[in-house]
Amino acid sequence: MKELEQLPIPLLLWYRENARVLPWRSLPTPYRVWISEIMLQQTRVAAVLDYFTRFMDELPTVEDLAAADEEKLLKLWQGLGYYNRARNLQKAARQVLSEFGGVFPDTYEKIRRLCGVGDYTAGAIASIAFGIPVPAVDGNVLRVVSRITGDSSDITSPARKEEVAATLVKIMPARDPGDFNQALMELGATVCLPNGAPDCARCPASGFCAAYLTGRTGELPVKAPKKARKKETRTVFLIFHGKKAALRRRPEKGLLAGLWEFPNEPAGKPEQILEAWGITPLFMEHGGTGKHIFTHIEWHMDAVVVETAADTLPPGWVWADRAALHSRYAVPNAFHSFEHIVGERL
Repeated sequence: MKELEQLPIPLLLWYRENARVLPWRSLPTPYRVWISEIMLQQTRVAAVLDYFTRFMDELPTVEDLAAADEEKLLKLWQGLGYYNRARNLQKAARQVLSEFGGVFPDTYEKIRRLCGVGDYTAGAIASIAFGIPVPAVDGNVLRVVSRITGDSSDITSPARKEEVAATLVKIMPARDPGDFNQALMELGATVCLPNGAPDCARCPASGFCAAYLTGRTGELPVKAPKKARKKETRTVFLIFHGKKAALRRRPEKGLLAGLWEFPNEPAGKPEQILEAWGITPLFMEHGGTGKHIFTHIEWHMDAVVVETAADTLPPGWVWADRAALHSRYAVPNAFHSFEHIVGERL
């Protein structure tokens, strides 16, 4: 605790000199802060910038988000992954309209009730948009605090997260809680980097950081090992009829729920799979390989390029031309390896 008590003033001074210029920081309305925080979950800042600008152009208010067509919403989200985040955004927008009269809730407890909003996101919105002194503890903050205090507790433990939050409340400046939270996040994102590679020479806490002073930055923070991912081998079918490609929609629940995809199945004989679908190929050829890592599973994919003369598809499938793929159908990044093949043929 004694190390953290020294942190607020040098941290805020550092932040005011070094904070990145980001669109949600320049105009931190509750709606903009909320959208940015959900986008930033498990995604790098650099990857979010264009998405945030495009999202705000298309859906500038909570009313617009609540009323948006789901296809449009998912298309705006395409490439960010974890698509349930987008669906939960819309559910929460509708909550704002139905439960709060269209006015974004202005207390931590009410914000926390929104669909898809956890402790961290509620803390970020409450402190940044409303100046409420509550912590926002994410992975960056846990890493910074663990190193400064020299704590070797497992940062994946919920108990450790609660302990850090309780500690930060005690040292958080009442006048600048939003800046303080953002400064901690910024320090973790740009200086106190993961995997034992912090830039301690640039850190405002280096004079009192226990990990730095004892040579333990490579040991901290401590994380419990992750479970090994399950691996699946799948055959992806890039099926063309003239200048159109076949898409099918995934089930409404489960992995990539409700998104459009290039048809794929667990590895098997392509001819038999096509026959079961009622598709007769004019020709087939190998379309290369791809790999995509989800949180708990890995897909190892082999693509088969198929041209068919008939335009008949199984129920629920669609033919999509280049314009439709670009503007309407959200195809997840899992199939990024095969985009060039599709682009060349459409």
